[in-house]
Amino acid sequence: MRNKLSVAFLALFCLSLSFQASAFYPRQAPLPFETRDSVTRRGYTLVFINHEQGFDTITKQKMIEAFFDVYPREVKRFNRHALKRVVFLIDPGYDGVAETADGQARYSPRWLKKHPEDIDVVTHEVMHIVQDYKGESPGWLTEGIADYARYVYGVNNRRGNWKLPDYEPRQNYRDAYRVTARFLLWIEKNKNKHIVDRMDFAVRAGTYTPGLWVKLTGSTVDALWKEYSNNPGLELSYR
Repeated sequence: MRNKLSVAFLALFCLSLSFQASAFYPRQAPLPFETRDSVTRRGYTLVFINHEQGFDTITKQKMIEAFFDVYPREVKRFNRHALKRVVFLIDPGYDGVAETADGQARYSPRWLKKHPEDIDVVTHEVMHIVQDYKGESPGWLTEGIADYARYVYGVNNRRGNWKLPDYEPRQNYRDAYRVTARFLLWIEKNKNKHIVDRMDFAVRAGTYTPGLWVKLTGSTVDALWKEYSNNPGLELSYR
């Protein structure tokens, strides 16, 4: 009887220790699904991190190919000091379409599943890495230049059904993205073919002021928009 009580007491004592240990050292949640690939070509490295189980491998490969097609060209034209190592993150917890910070572009797998041909979201996002604007910059100009780059360097815009919008009276150059991109293309064609390069450089250097539009074109940005709105015609083509 004594032996049975001793065994029972020992079992209870061990169980108590186990409970106390679990209270102080709770079990860690299992790590999320992850795959990680690193691809290097011609001096550029792309680290592709995926947290979405079942993410389409064809979409992944298209994103990788787009990066190595467009990023070196954007770097060569706009900022030869841009990062040589870039990270792509497929994040199922992200609610937007895509965003970029600190050399990492984060993408929504839900968006890419619904829009598998929208590969040039890569072209837009990696342009933000090239921009690397440190100081204050007009947000509309930042996004307009990124969509300008998407138009110029995009590899799949046609199949992705991505186009610059026709001019409409309700638009304004501060609308950013495609509206501003089309405006920049018009200025490039009609006023100064280096306008985007000069604006990009000035914002990165912290020397941008509204007066730069006058210096480069002879007109304020508001006067340029008025002229554009009166004659917005552009011949556009898409890859």
